[in-house]
Amino acid sequence: MKIDYDLCMGDRNCNKVCPEVFKYDEDQMISIVLVDEVPQHLEELVKKAAEECAPGAIIGEE
Repeated sequence: MKIDYDLCMGDRNCNKVCPEVFKYDEDQMISIVLVDEVPQHLEELVKKAAEECAPGAIIGEE
């Protein structure tokens, strides 16, 4: 999974939904992914975060 930084608006929705995977970078004003691979128990939250991302910046890798 990754974030398309050309699309990320920095609204922090993904961080609010799944802070275990997404962190807001205060300096760059964008969200960053904290893990290389999403733990299985967090997959549904990551999907929800992607759905709530208004610009569609979260890109899942199936």
